[in-house]
This record gives sequence, structure tokens and C-alpha cells, in this order.
Amino acid sequence: MSLKVLVGCKRVIDYAVKIRVRPDKLGVVTDGIKHSMNPFDEIAIEEAVRLKEKNIVKEVIAVSCGPTQAQETIRTALAMGADRGIHVEVPAKEMEKLEPLHVSKILAKLAEKEQAELVIVGKQAIDDDTNATAQMTAGILNWPQATFASKIEKKDDFLEVIREIDGGLETIKVKLPAVVSADLRLNEPRYATLPNIMKAKKKKIEKMKPADLGVDTTPHFEVIEVTDPPAREAGIKVEDVDTLLLKLKEVGRI
Repeated sequence: MSLKVLVGCKRVIDYAVKIRVRPDKLGVVTDGIKHSMNPFDEIAIEEAVRLKEKNIVKEVIAVSCGPTQAQETIRTALAMGADRGIHVEVPAKEMEKLEPLHVSKILAKLAEKEQAELVIVGKQAIDDDTNATAQMTAGILNWPQATFASKIEKKDDFLEVIREIDGGLETIKVKLPAVVSADLRLNEPRYATLPNIMKAKKKKIEKMKPADLGVDTTPHFEVIEVTDPPAREAGIKVEDVDTLLLKLKEVGRI
């Protein structure tokens, strides 16, 4: 059985960029800042493409919500091996208020529309760090979920997934259709080659708006203030254990 896979790929500020809080303290500076695909979503795309190379998957569809620039993220996914893309247009100003629940509803609607049997997303985005989209998408679709996946194998009509947990590794089986979130050790994403980048320019990207899918993106939360984390204080060296214990008592740690 060949599967159709929907993969979420979010456009985020590049991981190497130093984040700066805006003067109005309602967000971070994004203008003129380098953006790239969320690293965990790169892993999700890579896994979907690998499943296709094993003839387990017949089509990989990359989905991104955001302004016009989100198409660059989709093109990256296409260059990595995705077959086509879907761009759900959300203006930059509204993107700041787009919540995981909105994205989950969009992914769920697209999964139904495309008759996908598998949804793969990164376990979390490096900007908001919410780690909620996969779980809520599974809840909306009423599909099984396998989060924090570090290995995926298809067996008959289910997936065997090794997932990372606090105590080590856990192996679970989930029936298809299902939602999977990719963890760091699932794979190492490939670099897009120049020929594949050129081919990606010819691949189809369908455009739509959340309203076209019947999804209301009215925010449920309001940002009151965004602040920099407190500066980390310099550490000190002590000569022996007794001095260490004394210092810890002084600062109320023991």
C-alpha cells in the first residue's frame, strides 16, 4: 500500500540568527532577518522522502502557512524531494498571531481534502517552541499519534515507531492513518542539489487561504509583553567541597 503524506514545513528565523526584541516589546525583529525552514520540519520532509524512496509513500505534499516568502520554504522542501506544495497564505502581521490550533485545523482539513494517510511534522518549531501541532492535529482528525519519533518502520497497515521519552526509548505501534512528529535523531536531512533546486522551480505550489478551508484564525491569546531573558551571572570557583556547601547555603540552594 502506497501512502499519500502531508508534511508541515514552517518558515522560521534561522537558528544561527541572534534574536532581538522589538522596541514595542510585542514580538521579535523579523524585517531583514534571515529565515529558513524549521530544522525539525526538515527532518520530517527528509523522512517522508525516504519513505517514498522505499516505495512506501507514493506522494509527498509540503504545506506551509505564512506570507509570500513561505513559498521559499516550500521550494526547499520540493528541492529535497517533495512532489508538490500547498501554500496557505497568511499575511506577515497575522502570522504573528497564528496559533498551533489554527495550524492544526488547517493541516486536518488538508489531510481530509487530499485524502492523506499520514501527516508528519517536526516535533516543535524553534521560534514558539510549543510542541503542540502534531498532538492537536491528531486530536482533530481522531487519528493515532506517534510523537518524538526517532525511527519509523511500516509493517502491514500500521507503523512501528521508536519514540524518545524522558526515560529513554519507547516502541509503539499505531494504525494508519496517523500523525507523526519528528525528533532530532530520526534522520539527517539531505542538502538540496542544484539540479533538484532547478527541478523544484517547475513543481506545482497550490495557493489558498485559511478561509478556503473553513478555518477561522481569530487569535485566542494576546501578547502583553516580550522581554529578553535575564542576563546570566558569572560563575565562581571554590577550593573545596566545604566552601561549595557554604556558598550554596548562602544563596539558599540547600
